[in-house]
Order: sequence, then structure tokens, then C-alpha cells
Amino acid sequence: MPNRIIISFVQVLRKLARKFESVLFLIKELLSERNFIYLGAILVGISSSFAVIILKSFAHNVFVFATYINGFLKFPFFTVILPIIGILLTVLVINKLLNGEIEKGSSKILYAVAKKGGIIPKKQMYAQIITSSLTVGLGGSAGLESPIVITGAAFGSNFGQKYKLSQKDRILLLACGVSAGIGAAFNAPIAGVLFAVEVILTDVSISAFIPIIISGATGTLVSKILLNQEVILSFKNVQEFDYHNTFYYVLLGVLAGLVSVYHARNFRKIELYFSKMKVGVYKKALFGASILALLIFIFPSLYGEGYESIKILSTDHPEDLLNNTFLVSHKSSDYLLLLFVGVVVLLKSFATGLTLGSGGNGGNFAPSLFVGSYLGFFVAKSLKLIGISGNLPVTNFAIVGMAGILSGLFHAPLTAIFLIGEITGGYDLMVPLMIVTSISYAVSKRFEKHSMDVKALADKGEVFTSDKDKNILQSIDFLSLVQTEVKTISLENSLEICVEYFSHSSQSIIPVVDEKNRILGIIDFEIIRPIIFNSYRVKFTKLSEILTQPMEQIFHDDGIEVIIEKFEKANVDVLPVLKNGKFLGLLYKISILESYRNKLKEMVIE
Repeated sequence: MPNRIIISFVQVLRKLARKFESVLFLIKELLSERNFIYLGAILVGISSSFAVIILKSFAHNVFVFATYINGFLKFPFFTVILPIIGILLTVLVINKLLNGEIEKGSSKILYAVAKKGGIIPKKQMYAQIITSSLTVGLGGSAGLESPIVITGAAFGSNFGQKYKLSQKDRILLLACGVSAGIGAAFNAPIAGVLFAVEVILTDVSISAFIPIIISGATGTLVSKILLNQEVILSFKNVQEFDYHNTFYYVLLGVLAGLVSVYHARNFRKIELYFSKMKVGVYKKALFGASILALLIFIFPSLYGEGYESIKILSTDHPEDLLNNTFLVSHKSSDYLLLLFVGVVVLLKSFATGLTLGSGGNGGNFAPSLFVGSYLGFFVAKSLKLIGISGNLPVTNFAIVGMAGILSGLFHAPLTAIFLIGEITGGYDLMVPLMIVTSISYAVSKRFEKHSMDVKALADKGEVFTSDKDKNILQSIDFLSLVQTEVKTISLENSLEICVEYFSHSSQSIIPVVDEKNRILGIIDFEIIRPIIFNSYRVKFTKLSEILTQPMEQIFHDDGIEVIIEKFEKANVDVLPVLKNGKFLGLLYKISILESYRNKLKEMVIE
């Protein structure tokens, strides 16, 4: 009986969905293209905000439940067991329901924008919600914002695919989903818009801002109405900026940049270590989750997103951070608290790397805020304890530190400034935010050319989101441009046959190949031009006498930038392409330029 009810309910939902889709198709015919995009931005914003509500509420309620078990029932191992269960369940879902694959991190959105025309698989509309809620909701030391961003982007992308929108509009709606997700997660619509523009899109016109703003505002509004505001990260003990502390904010900016580089590199090392492990996915998950559980047992602050401990640091009783730790009996000691906070700053990258490397799903957005708040607290508290400055506002430093690490890790200073400005309920800290984020960004950029999300892709030569020309070039599949219907000739043939080929085709070169289709050289029309009008020379000139070697050869696995360099070096318009040592076809430079021009027209968002 219950199964029948569930089946009937699902069938009703499907019917309603089909009717809604048919209404939207009708509306699309009635509205202008621009107005339909505005409608799509609203719908994508609503969808993204519901994903945020589900994820945030689940994670918060599990944290509250775990805290209750620890405190009331005196069962301290509960928060240690939960992350292991969460990561194992995540791996189970990925293998049984998602075909063993899940896209982690917002870098996948950048890849989709740069190389797939903004197309994101439909399963990402639900896969991120399920897996990240299990991982982070049950205590994995990662963040929900990256899954939220991917989910929002998937909503936007699939809306564009469903209603047959152009590539530029599909990418625009993808960015709308990102904007709505960040806006809803933090009640920060401006930060959502800036994140979408600063991180996801790198070249937009003013008119493209309108749908992104609409979506960001919509997501934030729905979240504000329906989501318990205790779940949202917020601060109340913010003090006014004192310009006498400027030097100390500069110091915090430098340290934030260095810690950003440390966090990113450590995280990548741990992920790489797990990716090379030659064991089954469940053994790998159990191994990584067990180490994570041990860290959480010693340092409970590493449990989950960590937003609750961030709030504790900003209160008048930061020593409460030591509750449920081995140091609880010494919580009155400022030096022990400082030592605890400093060690956690260094360990967070390990905890996040273990969470994601062992098979869990999440992101580094929340960890960046976590590390930043702890770093800011550590700097201010240290300066106060050693007597350098006794009036430093520790809460302000904890808050501004979040912006510093966020800027350093993601190379997004504007997003960091306005995110912290919005979640603190004002812009009293605008000057220190600008100081810390800009310095952190500059220091991080000095050691890491690419942001944390782009680094892995950039190392593979797959995407350079800060360079639009490279983005477009990387999206070109040059093998599709290779002309394979090409006339070739063997060395035993006469020049007369070669001349006949030239007269009946548009080829400017004719490859000379052997019986195994290996290229021996080329016959260049420009070289034999003086010969072809002399019948005597045509008849008695051997191909071996006019055979030349191509200035460069293109291989089927060459990158597009390498190919462009070969064309420039050879200073020719056409080059032969080889695959496994055999002649594949000819590639014309004009074909690449024409493809680039078409891609540019498609990808520019107006």
C-alpha cells in the first residue's frame, strides 16, 4: 500500500512537471528572448535556493543532534563515528546510483564554460545535494558551497538546454544559478553576483548583469523567507575600524596570502596521494575517514563546515571552543587556546583533503572562511598576549581574516570584500577588508599563478579562465577541422599525375606516402610552379627531385596552442597531421581562425 501511494505521488509530480514545461514553452513563444531570460533567471534562482535550504538545514540539524548526543548523553564518540558513516555512504551512493562518477569543485563549472559550451549533465541537479549532504552533513570537514554552486549551475544549464537557448544564454543562466546559490547560502546577493562574474564568467557586458542580479536577489529572498536564519553565518560584535591598526591588518593580509598557498598546496598533495592509492574505493574511504575521525576526536572544531566554531570565535567567550576537547579543564588559559587555534589553522587543509580525497563530496569555500577566521583570531590574540597592542578588536580580525583567505584561495577579492560586508550587516570594515584581501591576493598570486579551483585544470592545459583567448582556443576540437579526404601520391608516381591532382583540387600541397601510409614528404605547388608549364620537365622530373619535408608536422594529440605555435614557426597556411606515425589529413590555419571567430561570437555574453 505505501509503495502504491509513493508511485502515485511520483506520477502526479511528473504530470505537473510536464504541464509546467508546456506552459513555459508557450510563454517562450509569447515573450521576447530577453524577457524569457529574465523569467529563466527567476526560476533558476528559486530552484537554487531550495537546494541551499535542503543542504544547509540538513547539515545544521545533524550538527545540533550530534551536539545534543555529546552533551546530554555523554557519548563523545558520536561525532567521530558520523564522518566515517557519511563518507562511506557517499561512496556507496556514487558507485551504486551515479555510475561511479561525481564532479567535485567549482572547477568543473569553469571547464564546462570553457570547453563544453556551458553544458552540465542533468544528474548534477540532484547528485551534489545527495552526496554533499551525506559527507558534510554527517561531519566531513568540507563546505557545502561548491556543491551548491554546481547544483545552481546545473539548474541554469539544463534550463537553457531544455528550452533550446543559445550557448551564450545557456552560460548566462548557468551563472545565474551560481549567483543564486551563493546569495542564498549567505544572504549575500551582491557577493553572489560578484562570484558569478569574477570566478565563473570573465568577460561580460553590463546587460548580462541584469539576469545575474535578478537570480541572486531571488535566491536570497527565498532563502531569507524559508531558511532558519540560525543556519546562516552572521556576526553581531563588529567594531568600527580604527586606522591606528592599519599596520596589523597589513600583516594579516600577508599571512593570509601565505596560509592560502599552504592550504592549497597541502590539499592538492593529499588529494593526489589518495588518487594514486591502489585499493578499492571502500577501503580508501574507510582509511581516509578513519584518519579524519581521529583528527576530529582531538580537534572537534574540524567537524563539518565549522561555521558554529567561527561564531564562537567572534563572541566574548572564545574559550568555549575548547569544550569537548582534552583541554576543557584548562579553557581559561589564553595561551592554550591560542595554541589550539594555531594548530587547527594548519590541520584544516589535511582534514579537507582527507574528506574529499577519500571519496566524500564538498568544497573549499567554507574551509577558506574557517581558516581565515581562525588565522585572524590567532594574529590579533597573539599581538595582544605579547603586549604589542592591547586594543586590537579580535572579532574584527577574525571576520576580516575570512575575506583574506577567500581572496587568496579563489583569487576573488571583490567577492570576499562584499561577502563579509553583507554577512556582517554593514560596511564598517570596508577599509580593512580592502587592505587584507588585496594584499592576500597579491601574495597568493606571487606563488600561485592560478586560483585553487583553476590550478588542476591549468596544469593539464584544459582551461585558463583569466584569459578569454586561451579559453576559446582550448574549446576548439582541431581534429574535427582536419581534412581527411585528401589526395596523396606515392614516390613511384609521375609528376604528371601530381600536376593533374593539383589541377582538379584546391590542395596547395600533396603528401607523398609509402605503402603503410607513412608520410615521406610533400609536393608543394609553389615549388613546382616553374616546372608545370614546361611539358618536357614535367615528363622527365622525378618526384624525389622535388620532394620537400614539411616545416612542421602536427600530431593528433597536440594541444591547440602547440599547433598555433607550429603554424607561426613554419610560416605556412597548411600542415600535415599524423596519428600513430601515419598520415591522417591536412589542417589549414584558416580553419582554426574561422572556428575561433565562430566560438568568439557564441561565447561573448551580451
